[in-house]
Amino acid sequence: MSNRTLALTDKLYQYLLMHMGNEPEVLKQLRNHTTHIELSQMQIAPEQGRFMAFLVKLMNVRKVIEVGVYTGYSSLSVAMAMPADGKIIACDVNEEWTNIARRFWEQAGVSHKIELRLAPAVETLANLIDQGESANYDMAFIDADKVNYRTYYEQCLKLIRCGGLILIDNTLWGGDVAEVSVKDEDTCAIREFNQFICQDKRVDMCMLPVADGLTLLRKC
Repeated sequence: MSNRTLALTDKLYQYLLMHMGNEPEVLKQLRNHTTHIELSQMQIAPEQGRFMAFLVKLMNVRKVIEVGVYTGYSSLSVAMAMPADGKIIACDVNEEWTNIARRFWEQAGVSHKIELRLAPAVETLANLIDQGESANYDMAFIDADKVNYRTYYEQCLKLIRCGGLILIDNTLWGGDVAEVSVKDEDTCAIREFNQFICQDKRVDMCMLPVADGLTLLRKC
């Protein structure tokens, strides 16, 4: 027994993967494909995708914002869990990576649920706010450039309904957030963001040691 989160050995992690439920074949294919391309470490872990899909079903999520698509594992996990009328606004700027995402969205039969917007996310989110979309979304997932996390968060907070969720990826940042000697721009940005949301009374928050750190924020 333990009163703190276990450190996952390779053996225990493989046990986790084997017993978290079957990963759909299309997700497995996308994950394997991504391991061979640039910056493959940016792809979320399969257990995180499973957890996000579980939240979608638990909350009956129908409208989602995704900031940072990469090759599409997170958006595919979410889209496959959503009802037929579900909709994801997926924000990214990289056409090469998102072309891979599009291919697997098509293969899974969920491309009609995902609207990819290739433009800076701050612009896409600002446009949604200007178009009267505030408080119209059930969930947002932020996994993009770390220095803009606070900006994305503030915009998503406007777009999410009361009771909706914002998920922030990489909030433990490989453990560097706890190392005061590490002072690169991304690490400092995540540290500052983590400190800010701990004190933000507009949300209820929970930081989980899932993959590289996943913070859940419920809009009050």
